[in-house]
Amino acid sequence: MAGPGAATAAAAGGTLDYETVALSDDGKTVTLLDQRQLPHTVTYVHLTTAVAVADAIRSMVVRGAPAIGATAAYGLAIGATAAAAGHPSDDAAFRDDLAAAASVLRASRPTAVNLEWALDRLLRLVTPADGGGGGGGAKQSSPAAVAAALTADARAIAREDVDINRRMGALGAALLPPAARILHHCNTGALATVGHGTALGVIRSAYAADPGVSVWVNETRPRLQGARLTAWELAAAGIPHTLAVDSAAAVLLRDGRVDAVTVGADRVAANGDTANKIGTLAVAISAGHYNVPFYVVAPASTVDLACATGAGIPVEERGAEEVTHPCGGGGTDGVAPPGTRVFNPAFDVTSASLITAIVTEEGVARPPFSESLPPLVAAAAAKVQR
Repeated sequence: MAGPGAATAAAAGGTLDYETVALSDDGKTVTLLDQRQLPHTVTYVHLTTAVAVADAIRSMVVRGAPAIGATAAYGLAIGATAAAAGHPSDDAAFRDDLAAAASVLRASRPTAVNLEWALDRLLRLVTPADGGGGGGGAKQSSPAAVAAALTADARAIAREDVDINRRMGALGAALLPPAARILHHCNTGALATVGHGTALGVIRSAYAADPGVSVWVNETRPRLQGARLTAWELAAAGIPHTLAVDSAAAVLLRDGRVDAVTVGADRVAANGDTANKIGTLAVAISAGHYNVPFYVVAPASTVDLACATGAGIPVEERGAEEVTHPCGGGGTDGVAPPGTRVFNPAFDVTSASLITAIVTEEGVARPPFSESLPPLVAAAAAKVQR
């Protein structure tokens, strides 16, 4: 597959043969790399309705906040295209279908703010039904015009994501020492974005300039995104890495075998509290105890200034089978006795006090984040062209 979302291996200087999310030329089909099948099989799913896109987000065919945002934008775009074809001259019916598509997509996963951000950005292009104001930008009113505008802006979100990630990669790489030994939790690479990656993008950029860089990869239970996805991406890019069980992170930090920790984010509150994959908090506490820098890498769209602190971030809880039957094992292959109760939060919230810096595409925010984050968010918003 080709296009602006094609994942690139900065270290190798070439293009990898996968693309996380794409929209067909006719704007009617969203194609996703099925991340549930990695690392054993590279397979794609082709989706033609907003409901199918929402189901794919919910079932983690695609995951990672920026990738979810781009996927939701594409889902709304194909929903608008279908609604415009079905109701070319019935504005009310078109708007009902568009609202339904936005609603089902918005409900697919609650924690990653990029999903809501992308949907809200697209919906601001739609003229209110009463013809009044509200929002900004060039408004469109006819069904065909709305569908075309949403499709164009969804493609713009995807293009912008790749550029944003490369900018964050350069800014984050500049924070690392020579031959940095980096501890990475979860997956934040091209698989979690439209291309290059956030925290893993920093590692790509750092390795491109310094082949002495190496990575400790947390396996990231219970879905093993580190073992299945991050290790796969690092191997493809030729970046030296070692897989470690999550519970070994404190030992690595204690023994001085880590120079920096890099993680992504699914939502950053106004005060800097950060929601990320479960297990991040434990790593942050250990890094703080052993005086190892802890860096969050996330686009400005992941910062939710309307959320004052991490206490306001909704944390998704997922099914027990992810823990009792890891990697999809079924029947009698479970690792716990039948009927065992399970607590399976998909994310945790790391206090801003444990974060050394937050890297965005507009610059590096340092404490107090309530003062350093808003200007960066404003600068990013100002660059969105309508």
